[in-house]
Amino acid sequence: MCAIATQITAYDKTYDLQNLVLRVRTMLVVEGQTAVLVPRLDLNASYPPSSAAVFYNPTMEFGRDINVACMQALADSQSGRSTITYLDALGASGIRGLRVANEAHLAVTLNDHDDAAYKLIRRNAKRLLLNVHVKHSDANALMSEERFGVVDIDPFGSPAPFVDAACRSASKMLCVTATDTAPLSGAHFNAGVRRYSALPLNTEYHAETGIRILIGNIVRESVKYDKSAVPVLAHATEHYYRVYLRIERGARLADACLSSLGFVFHCFKCGHRYVTQGLAPVQCCECALCAAKPVVAGPLWLGPLYDQLFCKRVLNSLENGVFGTKKQASKTVELCLNELDVVTFFDYHKLLKELKCPPIPIETLLSSLRSIGYQASRTHFSGTSVKTDADVATLKGVLLDLCRATDE
Repeated sequence: MCAIATQITAYDKTYDLQNLVLRVRTMLVVEGQTAVLVPRLDLNASYPPSSAAVFYNPTMEFGRDINVACMQALADSQSGRSTITYLDALGASGIRGLRVANEAHLAVTLNDHDDAAYKLIRRNAKRLLLNVHVKHSDANALMSEERFGVVDIDPFGSPAPFVDAACRSASKMLCVTATDTAPLSGAHFNAGVRRYSALPLNTEYHAETGIRILIGNIVRESVKYDKSAVPVLAHATEHYYRVYLRIERGARLADACLSSLGFVFHCFKCGHRYVTQGLAPVQCCECALCAAKPVVAGPLWLGPLYDQLFCKRVLNSLENGVFGTKKQASKTVELCLNELDVVTFFDYHKLLKELKCPPIPIETLLSSLRSIGYQASRTHFSGTSVKTDADVATLKGVLLDLCRATDE
């Protein structure tokens, strides 16, 4: 089934919004086990999700499926305890929070400052007979005033303006979406520095450094409140990054969390990269392999991106639940679960082109690396890339050996 939610019907509805009448064209869509009224989009617009009075992006069903499975996994891990409270701070159409309430059975609060969004969320909650709280507040004000077990910020653009208040509010988990991938990945360098107080870097593994910079920014905001923020799942999908972080209170935990921050140094001449821990970059003056000067990215998160037990629970929820993007979502989480825990990855197609070698199956490369004592795995970040603890010189040597074997 495609990621676009199934359309059931469509009609016009007039809402009385505090002496302002807005005409919102809606349609009924089904995602997972939840039927929700969403705005009808103008498919001829340059960006259809922004064409309606209330923002709704049907292609994000994939991300919402994983989100619901994550909340189901979290609820299962809290078996026998009190119901977890969940805030969808930037609700828009409300479909994310409504699905969490209906399918993961968390105590959901949905919020949006926009009048039309607020009314649409209320209407959907009433239709679905869900006991959810609907707020009509500024997101930062609400997160500063109230505390929730899970806080979810899913903005259109950068989450940076909301991270501080979200870290203050969340007590169990923080879920964050970033669609400003260009600043995070180094394509818009200055914007990345301004928003995340970090140096981004545009390399073949920019999606990973972007996610690690985002996590690093969240960690630095969390520790101000004596809270640790440790990722349990993170994925980069098309135009956005999505991270899930476990929140725990305690100065010692926060200090330990800080110890996982550091920097990546990359040599653009030979492709060698290495990491250093700490909040200040300490680099060698030249690359260990070719003597060129490396470029730095960070501060960013150097620790694991995934919690094995949590990912297994999420995968189980996806495989046994009703999800429109089950196949794609399960594949992504399974790749995350099996990714080697090293910072950065290598695009081996890029290396083959540099070495003027013909294509080689990825499994052949992985097997060859393992046969000589190195660890290696696929990565969800890229279908043509590998994660390995071998350095770039070793990897190039293995690729050349495979090319020679192919020619013989």
